[in-house]
Amino acid sequence: MSIEKVREYLKQFNRDKDIIEPEHSSATVELAAQALGVEPARIAKTLSFKTHESCILVVTAGDAKIDNKKFKTKFSIKAKMLTPEEVVEYVGHEIGGVCPFAIKDPTVKVYCDISLKRFKTIFPACGSSNSAIELTCDELEKFSNCTEWVDVCKLPENQI
Repeated sequence: MSIEKVREYLKQFNRDKDIIEPEHSSATVELAAQALGVEPARIAKTLSFKTHESCILVVTAGDAKIDNKKFKTKFSIKAKMLTPEEVVEYVGHEIGGVCPFAIKDPTVKVYCDISLKRFKTIFPACGSSNSAIELTCDELEKFSNCTEWVDVCKLPENQI
């Protein structure tokens, strides 16, 4: 079970007991925000994109959308999402619980989008459709082995 792998992974940071498992699904940004009682923008969604060799993960704020031009400029590839089967193959977590922790394929690189830096704490999933953990951006960077912070998203008009 994916959440158990994440729990085991987070032990090295003494944060395994901090995983929140709400009664209701947190599989989407909206559901996670409701289940956790926070604004949707503070949900750290992990998006998976195909690369020539494998995939990359981009962790963004819940209200952010990938900006295709910025993405292509940064990564030199078109922003093409993985299929649900490919997500499990490369990342090891199913859609709804995808997170940047305990990743199955060690060649997968994690990038964090600057859209998250607006918040003191954010809530990424922890490997299941009803799990999350509250982290600072510094903790997310450390725990996810973030390759670098990137600017590949656009925010809603009212957030600019």
